[in-house]
Amino acid sequence: MQTKKRILFTGGSGKAGKHVIPYLLDQGHSILNVDLTPLDCPGLDNLIADITDSGQMFNAMSSYTGLHELEPGNGVPKFDAVVHFAAVPRILIKPDNETFRVNTVGTYNVIEAAVKLGIKKIIIASSETTYGICFSDGETDPKVLPLEEDYDVDPMDSYGISKVVNEKTAQGFQRRSGFDIYALRIGNVIEPHEYTELFPHYFKNPEVRRRNAFCYIDARDLGQIVDLCLKKDGLGYQVFNAGNDHNGAVLTNKELIKKFFPNVPISRELEEHEALFSNQKIREVLGFKEQHNWRNYLKWD
Repeated sequence: MQTKKRILFTGGSGKAGKHVIPYLLDQGHSILNVDLTPLDCPGLDNLIADITDSGQMFNAMSSYTGLHELEPGNGVPKFDAVVHFAAVPRILIKPDNETFRVNTVGTYNVIEAAVKLGIKKIIIASSETTYGICFSDGETDPKVLPLEEDYDVDPMDSYGISKVVNEKTAQGFQRRSGFDIYALRIGNVIEPHEYTELFPHYFKNPEVRRRNAFCYIDARDLGQIVDLCLKKDGLGYQVFNAGNDHNGAVLTNKELIKKFFPNVPISRELEEHEALFSNQKIREVLGFKEQHNWRNYLKWD
């Protein structure tokens, strides 16, 4: 198993990517960041390209990453993996039709180019919004808790719907190719500085996190999850929740469920603070071990 890979990473300049990329570089991977805005990061090569242009994606995936790759004289090296994070990151940034277009067409282009160029490991960013609670019109109950990957996802918004379409696109290309294509349903991404900036407000006003089912993923722990996906071969098409071990809340599960989800069926016994956005699958299948629980950075009685 090759542990150090040549990776094309789309959207690495975004909130999550700018933390995931340094983690992957620290693991010894070499990375080309494909984005509309370059990321200033030591050891990183950047290419400005648009995921909604199929030709640019084929070109990027058959390109040198930098001038240093000209030296051996062996032609353009092949990418070992593609990590696709580029997207309009939520609703109400661009018009709904544009959010849907960029996210679905862009993902199709990225996966199609990777598969047709024979890149056998593809990881795409899906979202916790696929569960249909986050951007729902009005207060919506989940069908069951905890939220796990076999849930019948049913979003009503342009962003969440685009991510469901992307998962189906990934599944279709996996059937065609037999390659490994993993979709990460990424929880609410938290950067290191945001624990002290945001979490006190969340704890005092827990209702503001109901739409996220109280989930979060530390951006650095997300780096670990991506790296584990890169190193885990042979799973075909998979969907993984990418979240931390516990809720981003001080209330216990008993208290959260009684207050916010009193009519929702509970499918299994839950630990006191176990995440309602379950990460059990990444722990069991990928060997994820959380490094950045919110309690490491914030004391709260």
